[in-house]
Amino acid sequence: MSRAHNFSAGPSALPLPVLRKVQADLLNYRGTGTSVIEVSHRSPEFVDIAERAERTLREILAIGDDYWVLFMQGGATLQFAFVPLNLSRPGETVEYLYNGAWSGKAIREARRLRSVHIVGESQDSVPPPDSWIRAEFSKYLHITSNETISGVQFRKFPEQLDVPLVADMSSDILTRVIDVNQFGLIYASAQKNVGPAGLTVVIVRRDLCRPLEEGGSEYLNYRAHAERESMYNTPNTFAWYVAGLVFDWVKESGGVAEMQRRSIERSGRLYEVIDESNLYTNTIAPEFRSRTNVTFNLEDESLSADFLAQASKANIKHIRGHRLVGGFRISLYNAIECESVSHLINFMQEFERECAKK
Repeated sequence: MSRAHNFSAGPSALPLPVLRKVQADLLNYRGTGTSVIEVSHRSPEFVDIAERAERTLREILAIGDDYWVLFMQGGATLQFAFVPLNLSRPGETVEYLYNGAWSGKAIREARRLRSVHIVGESQDSVPPPDSWIRAEFSKYLHITSNETISGVQFRKFPEQLDVPLVADMSSDILTRVIDVNQFGLIYASAQKNVGPAGLTVVIVRRDLCRPLEEGGSEYLNYRAHAERESMYNTPNTFAWYVAGLVFDWVKESGGVAEMQRRSIERSGRLYEVIDESNLYTNTIAPEFRSRTNVTFNLEDESLSADFLAQASKANIKHIRGHRLVGGFRISLYNAIECESVSHLINFMQEFERECAKK
């Protein structure tokens, strides 16, 4: 059976060259006689995997030595607690921008731990920074760079802030060129553009990582993980290994700049079809539309079940919208081939033509 055109929001498609490399290493990693998932995290083989993964990520994102790069467990959701616990103290104020479901979850967790000030709110756009109502003496400002559920994305990040900028980049890291130095901390769960689920990449400025305070949890301390080279406890070795292969693939494919070019091309083609259609609708203003998660509805919602059924027959998978909003969602992460986008577009146009005949 041919591989499906997989538009899953996560766990998402992985590059085929990476999957082939994983397949080769699964039974016998580099002549060790053991699978790559059986190699000890303390062995020279895995230490080499870990070091190469970090080295390549630093290269493709131009991460300086003043930042730690951590490979952690718990998903981005665990970082909703890590960030306030490490970058602020009890009683201090932290700032958050609300622009969708995931930023809302980050806010709810932070409110359990700290005093949270909301600088702006929107469900279907990114409020411009000059409209934000800022708090005095806050410790950081948190944004979600791309909201996967609604399909809203920052086009440009705020500059010259008086506090560290913290960004959840789970769904668009490595898809766009960024200046890491704009941020105090970036975190991203792996299962969209980095690798399998179960790994989270954290890029954090060293000076923001305080030593463990009395009464605090050592596990919930960035410095504790950094000083142990992300091996405070046994890491997700398989996800870390695959992430390294993905970083290599990005580098060999032209780097993040090329990933950005492809992202703009893929999403632009799909939005053009939606905008020219009488059947498909997207309500997000063009300047806020996500390039990695294209959302849309059908003008006639009674056709939705048939659309899904016909898509499945066409080997197009995982396009149902998030349960919170319904509709449809096409996730265009780095591993999505242009051929898959063309196949989807052809299907959508043919489906609309057939509906028009009825």
